[in-house]
Amino acid sequence: MSIDALLAPLHYDYMLRAIAASALVGGVGGFLSCFITLRGWSLLGDALSHAVVPGVAIAYLLGWPFSVGAFVSGLFAAGVMALVKQRTKLREDVAIGIVFTTFFALGLVLISLYPSKVDLRTIVLGNILGIAPADVWQLVIVSAITLTALLLKWRDLMLITFDPGQARALGMPVNALHVLLLTLLSATAVAALQTVGACLVVAVLVTPGATAYLITDRFGNMIWIASLLGAGTGLVGAYASWFFDGATGGCVVTLQAAVFVLVWLFAPKHGRIASWRRARA
Repeated sequence: MSIDALLAPLHYDYMLRAIAASALVGGVGGFLSCFITLRGWSLLGDALSHAVVPGVAIAYLLGWPFSVGAFVSGLFAAGVMALVKQRTKLREDVAIGIVFTTFFALGLVLISLYPSKVDLRTIVLGNILGIAPADVWQLVIVSAITLTALLLKWRDLMLITFDPGQARALGMPVNALHVLLLTLLSATAVAALQTVGACLVVAVLVTPGATAYLITDRFGNMIWIASLLGAGTGLVGAYASWFFDGATGGCVVTLQAAVFVLVWLFAPKHGRIASWRRARA
């Protein structure tokens, strides 16, 4: 393949926007995925990604930016999940399953009632190639706020992740930090919605952190590895989608999964081959 053919995607503004947006969302999602992986919140990330659907539908119907409706819907869903868990004897995963399926079903009802105003395919599968410059700026602002909060509070969030009892003993606002983490999770889910769609948001929020977890035992290193991995796979996946003529979100997530499998097999300490060699020794 010639150099001109390799550089062809970079000649189109919509591809440049898609590549930049995918890398940005991947990097922020990778950072946040470290906390989600260690707290066991993968199901919660999946729930929030689906729970934002009615908010998107309502925002489109009212003429608001879709990110506003999605963010409010995600926060409301997180609050309802916490309320159901506290006021009933149900397990947390049961409460999450009930709430997110209810919200997702409500979104489908709204979309079916107003099919001309809301594109279900865009919400569920994403449409990064059709992202407008205004949406890119919206994405940059959401990602910048999320990343700033994570950089300022990552040590506090790390402590409540590993030892919330010690955090309370030190006088830290554990509940407020918990709400902050949920808020950042909702914001990142909204940012990733247009990139990979509601169905694949959970992969962006889990896979980079899970991959980095197999590479290092230090949380600081895990954050850098996951962030770089998320940004790199977002960039390469969006770029490669031009040549495969496939869904951009699908290419990004498939690449992340392929990297995870390689790390799972060949990681020097926690990989399967290394474990097998230690067992043989």
